[in-house]
Amino acid sequence: MSNAVFNPPAPHNEPVRSYAPGSPERKELQAEYDRRIKTTMDAPMWIGGKAVETKDLRGMTMPHKHAHKLGMSHHGDAKHVKAAIDAALKAKRDWEHMPWQERASIYLKAAELISGPYRASINAASMLAQSKNCFQAEIDAACEFADFLRFNVSYMVQIYRDQPQSAAGIWNRLEYRPLEGFVFALTPFNFTSIAGNLPSAPALMGNTVVWKCANTQIYSAQVIMEIFRLAGLPDGVINLIHVDGKIVGDTVLRHKDFAGVHFTGSTGVFRTIWGEIGSNIGNYRSYPRIVGETGGKDFVVAHPSADPLAVATALSRGAFEYQGQKCSAASRAYIPENLWPQVKKALLEDIAAMKMGDPRDFKNFINAVIDEKAFDKITGYIAGAKKDRKNIKVIAGGKSDKSTGYFIEPTVLESKDPKSITMCEELFGPVLTVYVYSSNRWMDTLKLVDSTGEYALTGAVFAQERAAIVQATEVLRQSAGNFYINDKPTGAVVGQQPFGGARGSGTNDKAGSYLNLVRWTSARTIKETFVPALDHRYPFLG
Repeated sequence: MSNAVFNPPAPHNEPVRSYAPGSPERKELQAEYDRRIKTTMDAPMWIGGKAVETKDLRGMTMPHKHAHKLGMSHHGDAKHVKAAIDAALKAKRDWEHMPWQERASIYLKAAELISGPYRASINAASMLAQSKNCFQAEIDAACEFADFLRFNVSYMVQIYRDQPQSAAGIWNRLEYRPLEGFVFALTPFNFTSIAGNLPSAPALMGNTVVWKCANTQIYSAQVIMEIFRLAGLPDGVINLIHVDGKIVGDTVLRHKDFAGVHFTGSTGVFRTIWGEIGSNIGNYRSYPRIVGETGGKDFVVAHPSADPLAVATALSRGAFEYQGQKCSAASRAYIPENLWPQVKKALLEDIAAMKMGDPRDFKNFINAVIDEKAFDKITGYIAGAKKDRKNIKVIAGGKSDKSTGYFIEPTVLESKDPKSITMCEELFGPVLTVYVYSSNRWMDTLKLVDSTGEYALTGAVFAQERAAIVQATEVLRQSAGNFYINDKPTGAVVGQQPFGGARGSGTNDKAGSYLNLVRWTSARTIKETFVPALDHRYPFLG
């Protein structure tokens, strides 16, 4: 056993490649995309390091060509959930006692695999199964995932180095133990990096994990598991299951060794999980940690002094990149009447220039939404808005087609009612609703932004007058966990903008910072007295 005090490599943000015409990364990614589309994947569950196959086989398809099958995934039942829990508990002792630097080495190697030989693989998988264009796949699956792994190692060391003071004659220490039991990770379809980070962040701190990914993300989850296995992650540390949500919940959330949940998804599902935990609270060995990032109805509010072109660009990118399927996507905007004509003109020009189609064609900015359920929900909102002719005008898009893929045009609604449905409810699609306010009602509009809806995830203010920025920052203090000044409300970078919100948007435990990692530890204070007292009497008794 080494007795050195180790310093891991300093973390850095993975540079984003351009994929410009003629670039080597473009050629490599296109070749990997073509290779994968010509082959089919068999996607088992991974329990205790073993590939688990079942007779319940379900097709994995591409959102932009839903008739094409990428392969088949194996789905399980309650016995597989129990097997995953048992595997996690079996692996726990050896994993939590592995020296931290050895756990760190596994993660740093995984980051190098993602940013190096597996870069095209994980990006192509995300393009195929989640319908991301090459840039959206790059910033997510390659760069952000590698960033999470590298920075989390650095945050782990930061936490371990946080130690108490010691008085003369004693030595006080803090030991950061993993939680007692197993952690459950429940991940969404929209970010491959989130799918990788939610199980791996608790595991880095010595926990073992049962991981259920979204069914529409199983394809790229297989690549994640392959990378972790190649990096040397021991069997049973992360166990991937494909089981229907209710069955998983009934088994995991009632288990006495359930120690915590790491969640990204809808607010409704998170509240259901929290309620189930509450109803079972007396059955657990310890109080579970509940960490969740949920919905958002993210805003852009422009001051009359704002640059109209900057506002329009933030809206076109913030609302329509990855078809608005980001919890941080700009979905409601408040534009003063003095700027609206210029903002509207630039925004409509941007949308007119956006091409929509298969991500294999790198000219396409817009691709498909994830599945038919999402398509029907989003188009239902658009249809409802079209019927409300008194208050809402469709000024861009509004059309859709699911015959080949689940395509919805980038849609902009102008609403006279700041409390209309599409100004308040999360749509999770390429729909932006704009409310034009009187230019002399700046402070009233800020209060309107703060009081609209239940969410508080991301938001942006645009202004050139500094006093207006100060006012917005104060009035909107609780309105967004990630607040942007003269920038779109999307694109948080690990190590730079720790991500998370409060209110109906989650527990604000800030993925991409030490604040998230520390939630997966249970600290023990150790006090050692070198020369203990030998007499119970204090001097005052004399």
